[in-house]
Amino acid sequence: MNRAEKAALQLQAVAVLRMLKETRTYEELSAVTGLPAGDLNRYVNGHVLPGTDRASEVVESVGREALADELVARVEFDDEGYVDNSGVVFDQSFLDLVAPVAAETFEFESPDVVLTAATDGITLGAAMASFFDARLAYAKKSKETAVEEFIESRQRLASGIELTYYLPASAIDPGDTVLVVDDLIRSGETQELLLDIALQADADVTGVFALIAVGDEGMDRARAITDAPVGALTTFE
Repeated sequence: MNRAEKAALQLQAVAVLRMLKETRTYEELSAVTGLPAGDLNRYVNGHVLPGTDRASEVVESVGREALADELVARVEFDDEGYVDNSGVVFDQSFLDLVAPVAAETFEFESPDVVLTAATDGITLGAAMASFFDARLAYAKKSKETAVEEFIESRQRLASGIELTYYLPASAIDPGDTVLVVDDLIRSGETQELLLDIALQADADVTGVFALIAVGDEGMDRARAITDAPVGALTTFE
């Protein structure tokens, strides 16, 4: 880890601690993190940065649990099981914290391209692309008029509806590394289409990440397609 990477990790840890401090005293924050209240005070107020080992622990362990709890608190389900995650996908500052936590937790290799669908996953895709300094690409359900060449992936869903996604062929170059992200993974149909697009582009998939997994079907479906890490910040049964 070079000096710039160490500094970025330390600042990410401070950002996580500041988020946690918004609803906790330093004593409560100490109980959550296992760190002395005095040290936490200095970190949160910017007087000193945590060491790299401590910063890594905050981002990977404390950060993931804290963000997952925050995510659960913000998500709502209706009587039919549909998910309202607008309290998360419209909060870019929250998603900016998710990106480093996801990278540390699932050990995603740094991609050239972050690929998502043109739905609620775009804001998460933007956060992940910014963190990795990667390009953001998103597949759409319709073709853009001025684009001549597309990568197309089509699938007939269990309901009988046919779902097609299109990505401009220039968005991914052969040999690029691609991280597939989305806000939600349930059946895995969308992720399968995105993975198919990446494979058609002759790209190497570095991972699949979602904020929320509902059940195991979608995760298992993605794992059947790629050997790269597949993970979600939190899972609902």
